[in-house]
Amino acid sequence: MILSKRSKSTVGLDIGANSIKLVKLDRNKTGYEVSALGIRELPPEAIVADEVKDREAVIFNIQSLIDQIDPKIKDVVVSISGYGVITDKFTIDKKTGSEAEQAILFEAEQRSPFDVEDVTMNHHVIRIDEETRKQEILLVAARNEFLNSFIDLVVDTGLQPVVVDVDAFATLNAYAHNYDIDPERTTVLVNIGYDVTNVLYLYDGVYHSTRDIAAGTREIYNAIQKEFRLNAELATKAIKGEMEDSIDQDMLKATVVSATDEMISGMELAFSYFKTQAKVDKIDWMVLSGGGALTPYLPEYLQSKLGIPLEILNPLRNIDYDPEMFQYLEPEKIAPLLTVPVGLAMRKVR
Repeated sequence: MILSKRSKSTVGLDIGANSIKLVKLDRNKTGYEVSALGIRELPPEAIVADEVKDREAVIFNIQSLIDQIDPKIKDVVVSISGYGVITDKFTIDKKTGSEAEQAILFEAEQRSPFDVEDVTMNHHVIRIDEETRKQEILLVAARNEFLNSFIDLVVDTGLQPVVVDVDAFATLNAYAHNYDIDPERTTVLVNIGYDVTNVLYLYDGVYHSTRDIAAGTREIYNAIQKEFRLNAELATKAIKGEMEDSIDQDMLKATVVSATDEMISGMELAFSYFKTQAKVDKIDWMVLSGGGALTPYLPEYLQSKLGIPLEILNPLRNIDYDPEMFQYLEPEKIAPLLTVPVGLAMRKVR
């Protein structure tokens, strides 16, 4: 984590495989207010499976988005996910100071599939049981090669990454601010991106675990483009639900369903593993965000296929904003897409 001076405004920058999203939040006495917002789409192959294929295109689009929204923006909170990020949870005796650091480092050495010298680690105390004198620790580690490459990319745009977060935890930030977490309900937050789907579980009212699935809406985009013989621009409109009058909706639904096999399999495997680990029979509630939440017919299909009641996350539910500020953008229609940048902009930057 990299820290800078305290500010009443924080900018969340979400660099996704499909698009770049930016949200600037101002803190006020009642909470947050959106003071800037923007989205810029990337070429389809600019970023693939967390790997930047066209660095110049990504840098150009980030700089163009900043110039369009507010050229004065320099400090940003960003996030990573995928193969370069490891999360784990464990319990240790309650300790403080150097004793706690040594105990956590020891656990990290036992659990990380990578050499601890090759990763950057951070941790968070989830909860402390005073009766047993035990504390539950969340460990987050990122491979240095992966992390440094990402930071270098952001710095080369002229921006300063003051905090590097994880997509799944940004989603949790946005959810926790806008919704009441029911300790009696086992909830899964599912953020469906273009190449990666972030899954995070809430159990007993607190964080339980997270997992990234290497599947997203790219497969749906490719299937739509092929099935309807559309160019990139029209395929993008179709996956956004903007071509209802131009293409057969029954065929579109069938195409979306047939292109989700890998995503569904990944979710079923992740959910099964969680239920075994948490020793629960079912997941009570699913909250969907990201581009997948806006893909026609996908939320309904996930609900029926997985058998879990579902709602769409609105990260602006308890945040003030003036719709007229955003010109062609309609925040209420694209809200799920803003989940990660909103969660990032909620981070406290010292």
